[in-house]
Amino acid sequence: MNLHEFQAKQLFRAHGIPTPEGVVIRSEAQAEQEAGEICAHGCVVKAQVHAGGRGKAGGVKLVSGVDAMREAVNSLLDTRLVTVQSGPEGQPVQQLLIERPVEIARELYLSMLIDRSRERIVVVASAAGGMDIEEVAHTQPEAIHTLYIDPVAGLQPYQCRLLGFRLGLDDNLRALTRLMLGAYRLFTEKDLGLIEINPLVVTGEGELLALDAKINIDDNALYRHADLEALRDPAQEDELEHRAHEHGLNYVRLDGNIGCMVNGAGLAMATMDIIHLYGGEPANFLDVGGGTSSERVAEAFKLILADDKVAAILVNIFGGIVRCDLIAEGIIQAVREIDMQVPVVVRLEGTNMREGKALLEASGLTIITADDLTTAAQKAVAAAGGQG
Repeated sequence: MNLHEFQAKQLFRAHGIPTPEGVVIRSEAQAEQEAGEICAHGCVVKAQVHAGGRGKAGGVKLVSGVDAMREAVNSLLDTRLVTVQSGPEGQPVQQLLIERPVEIARELYLSMLIDRSRERIVVVASAAGGMDIEEVAHTQPEAIHTLYIDPVAGLQPYQCRLLGFRLGLDDNLRALTRLMLGAYRLFTEKDLGLIEINPLVVTGEGELLALDAKINIDDNALYRHADLEALRDPAQEDELEHRAHEHGLNYVRLDGNIGCMVNGAGLAMATMDIIHLYGGEPANFLDVGGGTSSERVAEAFKLILADDKVAAILVNIFGGIVRCDLIAEGIIQAVREIDMQVPVVVRLEGTNMREGKALLEASGLTIITADDLTTAAQKAVAAAGGQG
């Protein structure tokens, strides 16, 4: 789960990471009332969306005076911002962060994330921060510094000082150490997947300041962080993916026309691969889970069919934890409840698969069955208008 910049900065401040002074506004009237003082001599108006590249897309505006602030608010609020990361439809701008401008002497980059291959939290930093950090990583990899944190010992102050010397922050070692230790504490306490500060700036007065903030939270840990779950912004998420989340389903919309319903992430990946192998394109990744029920299967069908590109559905179930007859009942329930206008191909394997197939055959519904995944994929591709 992603957070907005203003939400991330609230967490930053609670963990001793300094950020600029600012207010969040959701209307023009609120901007007039709460941001007038900040903008009296100039301010920065920043669109709050879950996408990077806001500055280059016109979502961050440096303005002078209240009138200019009002104009910037009018141009951004209740629009859709298209960035290099948002996709062509863009993201809705429903909130703005208005901050007091900062005199910048230097821009740096600092982030923490998980290196799964090393099973460590890693700090990634560079003295070349700002909007072009991706280009720096591509053209000047030697300018990117990494620091691995032992999970038992945790981040040590000497590591922070070592990184500070590499970044040329000899005069800010104590401030950098406090900032990094605070970020590490935030990362571990809140089960984060990413903290990114880009840029981390040295101000004209020589202070370190997190000018921007990005936080990603591990969804699997949200059950123990109700305070963070409450920060979710459904407007920034794909509508179908949000509905799937509410029903405990793992769904990702894709660009193809063959809907997939599978139990298990690995099997779902294999299903999408074999659809592609036989000339088709999957419309989604959908893992209904190992312990699913007929009700969740019915909801999964509704999600798939909410995508108007879907021309056929492939159901691929391996009955280990879940029984194939329960899945068959769910399929029958869904086909009867929903005005099913697309062909459905079903492959059942595992526990009670014979009973499941018998239920499908006795249902009287037009359901295409297959005995193996290859045949199922070929039938699905053919049913969707492909070669098969």
